[in-house]
Amino acid sequence: MKSSARHVKLASVDELFTSDTEREKVEQIPLTDLHPFVNHPFRVVNDDKMQDTAESIREYGVLVPAIARPREDGGYELVSGHRRHFACQLLGLETMPVIVRDLDDDAATIIMVDSNIQRETLLPSERAYALKMKLDAIKRQGSRSDLTSVQNAQKLSAEKVADEAGMSRDQVRRFIRLTELIPELMTKVDNKEIGVTPAVELSYLTQEEQVLLLDAMESEQAVPSYAQS
Repeated sequence: MKSSARHVKLASVDELFTSDTEREKVEQIPLTDLHPFVNHPFRVVNDDKMQDTAESIREYGVLVPAIARPREDGGYELVSGHRRHFACQLLGLETMPVIVRDLDDDAATIIMVDSNIQRETLLPSERAYALKMKLDAIKRQGSRSDLTSVQNAQKLSAEKVADEAGMSRDQVRRFIRLTELIPELMTKVDNKEIGVTPAVELSYLTQEEQVLLLDAMESEQAVPSYAQS
């Protein structure tokens, strides 16, 4: 009997080692058509690192395409690539390479957070709001597809966020608690005037109590210790 192996099409080496992202079409999209992600929790500032990014793009171009999704109002919403977008603006470029994907809100949120959460220079507020956004997105996805109990789905969601962020569940929980702080106290955490540990304890105060505490801190020119918190 003749072998049918001759009719089997083998994948080329390039196909075997090409990721799905690389197979997607990369488009040159005008910078003016790219809009920031709604409630993007990460800072995009013109600091030394941004200057380094701009210099790299000037010399080598944008090596990694941004990811964006179409907007109902026209143009595209950036999912990842906000810093590259800003650097391109600094350089006076008109377009940048982008991969356009049709993503729902939760999928876009997860990609947006994952593309930034490993940065070492994140402020506590950036990490806190980003982790909360991702956890909420995964919970919503779980509520649509998970047949187990709500409590179990929430536990699995927290474990997933912790594992993918390289953190423990307790660390994730503590950072997310910071989102309960009023903005003025969160700023003090970012400025290292209040440590993360006492700030977590303060987050259990009501907003009215936090305002009273802030007034007392400013009048006394002091911050509470962990024990006082």
